[in-house]
Amino acid sequence: MPATTSTRQYRYYDFVMAAYVCVLLCSNLIGPAKETSIEVPIFGTVTFLAGVLFFPISYIFGDILTEVYGYGRDRRVVWAGFAALAFASLMAAVVVHLPPSENSRATQASVEAIFGNTPRIVAASIVAFLCGTFVNSYVLAKMKIWTKGRWLWTRIVGSTLCGEFVDSVLFYFVAFYGRMSPAHLTAIMFTQYALKSGWEFVAAPMTYRIVAFLKRAENEDYYDTDTNFTPFSLKA
Repeated sequence: MPATTSTRQYRYYDFVMAAYVCVLLCSNLIGPAKETSIEVPIFGTVTFLAGVLFFPISYIFGDILTEVYGYGRDRRVVWAGFAALAFASLMAAVVVHLPPSENSRATQASVEAIFGNTPRIVAASIVAFLCGTFVNSYVLAKMKIWTKGRWLWTRIVGSTLCGEFVDSVLFYFVAFYGRMSPAHLTAIMFTQYALKSGWEFVAAPMTYRIVAFLKRAENEDYYDTDTNFTPFSLKA
């Protein structure tokens, strides 16, 4: 890649970043507010947090960003998402703990129920997000080099299976270990993992089309052959 590549201006990169951060915030702030149960043929009743339906979309964006723009630019988006999630968590904590006025006293319990996540849940969410997302991007970038850009579906699915596994294990272990039996914790963990990973198979045709469109529109198809894969950098 030429030395000027890192300073290139892209038409859609900022829009993809904004969409990624939006999905991340909504799935982490709105999604956990409700637990739902649905009847699934063969498996019976499946219970999960509603955010599971939307959080995997952030991994789809991660696949698109790494595939088109490269690991470095995806890394910048991940840190932007982390900053937004950290600020939203701080804001939620402050809002919940501020003393309510007389008019707000009746709704204080509802505010606490929706936005009053414990520090342990917040920490679990942020740690799992960072580790899982970076694993997803790293695996996809490496698989793209190994496959010489062929078989897009293998790295889309493979990277998500790795990233979502790390995300699910870390989140449920950090958030709930010691608060429920190991058997129940394991069952919930792998139910969430299966649901989130299944999204990748469903969304694969859409991911293919978006990747193809962006590669043509941006005239970019980045290979991370000389990339420093440390997550602790903002260098594109």
